Amino acid sequence: MSSFSIPLTGLEASSTALNTIANNLSNMSTTAFKSQNVTFSDLFYQQVGSTGSGDPLQVGAGTQIASTETDFSQGSIDETGNATDVALNGNGFFVVQNGGTQEYTRDGNFALSSDGSLTTQGGQQVMGYPVVDGAVDTNAPLTAIQIPVGQVEQPAATSSFGLTANLDASAAAGTEVPAQITIYDSLGVSHVATVDFTSNGGGSWNYSISLPSGDATGGNNLTGTLQFDANGNLTSPAANVSGISFTGLSDGASNLTLNWNLYGANNQPTITQVSSASAVSATTQNGYASGEYNGFTIDSNGVVSAEFSNGQTTPVGQLALASITNQQGLTISAGNDYQTTLASGAASIGVAGSAGLGTMEDEALEQSNVDISTQFSDLIVAQQAFEASSKAITTFDTVSQETINMIH
Repeated sequence: MSSFSIPLTGLEASSTALNTIANNLSNMSTTAFKSQNVTFSDLFYQQVGSTGSGDPLQVGAGTQIASTETDFSQGSIDETGNATDVALNGNGFFVVQNGGTQEYTRDGNFALSSDGSLTTQGGQQVMGYPVVDGAVDTNAPLTAIQIPVGQVEQPAATSSFGLTANLDASAAAGTEVPAQITIYDSLGVSHVATVDFTSNGGGSWNYSISLPSGDATGGNNLTGTLQFDANGNLTSPAANVSGISFTGLSDGASNLTLNWNLYGANNQPTITQVSSASAVSATTQNGYASGEYNGFTIDSNGVVSAEFSNGQTTPVGQLALASITNQQGLTISAGNDYQTTLASGAASIGVAGSAGLGTMEDEALEQSNVDISTQFSDLIVAQQAFEASSKAITTFDTVSQETINMIH
């Protein structure tokens, strides 16, 4: 009988609404959880006749679930201080690999496995772009982000150095001014190189570059002359000095070949000669010793950089983000993950801060966007709808019993 089937549809729909609200409330503390809302629509109508004017007489068959829409609005972001936590601020989803299936999530509560893989709490691998020749290659296929946990960064030999200094224009001929700078060989061993300046007078200074006694057996292009004009500007050499080398290093390292950067990026000399005390204010060089892994950081664009004890920071990958055309078409799987469908369309993969994608915040997590006051209001409405349908059933049951009693 329709008297019973119609309110039954109300009970089923209201029960689904109650379950959805309960699920929302249960996930108030779930990282980056997106709440859902149930909407209803009426069922088909049966025409039982018409009025004298020809207007149809129709009777409805109840209600049904029209949709379960997901609220993808931004959740608040809380700092955690944990390097493996990443919050996504704005549009997009993290890309994760679940076996052979690519899935998407807003949950940046990541973890490090024993082999250095960056994973979700459920064990899915976090995907991104690899580093090729020291730089992130966003044209390469996605790969699992790997952190060099426990690894040692290889040393880099110094290939260029520079001094920011002034040589006293009033210094007498024969005055010596020493300057020291620490450089590194191919084994990562440090050497203190000394550049001795000797005044010739008239704006001319000789220089001699050396290592401590016993560090090397020979060298090339280790001496020369600097010439300054009447304003104290370096005029010769007119370019950086190349081909400086130390050979036969006692520790067995490769020969050191160096360039002396006498001019900065703006082509301005880094050494001047004015009437002021001779002094070296800064030194630069590009070598470093080996270093042990210390940790990693993730910048706002998703670039993952490993930090080492030698002070070096090396990029190891860049987190990928996915943009979905129709987010309501996604299916929700366990672990706060989503999968694409024909309705959602294929995911468009890119990087944070581009093509409408949001940015990332390291050591932070996006919180659930469940609004408890809204959920409690919806709970009351769903409860009243359920009770109303229940009351309709009990009323029809009473009428049916009275009808049966009349027959008997």
